Amino acid sequence: MDVILKDLGIEKVNSGVYAGKWLSQSGAKELISVNPANGQEIARVLMGSESDYEKVITQASDIFNDWKRMPAPARGEIIRQIGNELRQHKKILGQLVSMEMGKILAEGEGEVQEMIDVADFAVGLSRQLYGLTMHSEREKHRMYEQWHPLGVVGVISAFNFPVAVWSWNALIAAVCGDTIVWKPSSKVPLSAIAVQNIVNRVLDRNNLNGVMNLIIGRGKTIGERLISDRRIPLISATGSCDMGRRVGSVVAERL
Repeated sequence: MDVILKDLGIEKVNSGVYAGKWLSQSGAKELISVNPANGQEIARVLMGSESDYEKVITQASDIFNDWKRMPAPARGEIIRQIGNELRQHKKILGQLVSMEMGKILAEGEGEVQEMIDVADFAVGLSRQLYGLTMHSEREKHRMYEQWHPLGVVGVISAFNFPVAVWSWNALIAAVCGDTIVWKPSSKVPLSAIAVQNIVNRVLDRNNLNGVMNLIIGRGKTIGERLISDRRIPLISATGSCDMGRRVGSVVAERL
């Protein structure tokens, strides 16, 4: 277990907030990740506060203009590199998902494979962001569609698919020019930290820190801030029916 954690950058106590860099959090509440198979502690995570949340949103917002101006195929190249990093870490990341969430190893590795597949899809999408060109009833005019990035996209994921759900949303949104704030389930925080560390390998060497960000905290604090924040034009949330009703009603009020 120690080798897996070390290779994925997991310490005994970990920051739960990434905003272009891992933030130090003095006095933060600790979240303990436990192996459900044996009840043993795996590692601890310092949960994000409301002030940490503001730093994450600021970082994602600040880099948005630079990211959206990159040509879509160039953004696709970044996603391709992320996919390759996931390939290299498929086995150990799958083992961590299995250990932390409790699913069988084959499904843990299968979940990472799905991330890789979505990365491949997103790379292709980067060269297919087409728009229609239409005739107009006005003389000397043409009409056309052009897709524009929305801004900061919030991703809320559930415990039963700790990493795949993030990829469905984050990799597609990123290749379309959006930046990401991820709030994973507090039941599987280490899997999220491991993914962020893998992604950071690519973002660091391309000077794109902050395109994809992470904050770990409780739904009643961080989750509520995220879904009610008017600076985030799109929320993708996966969870229970009760959670879906709550997210839907809050987001609908700020449309």
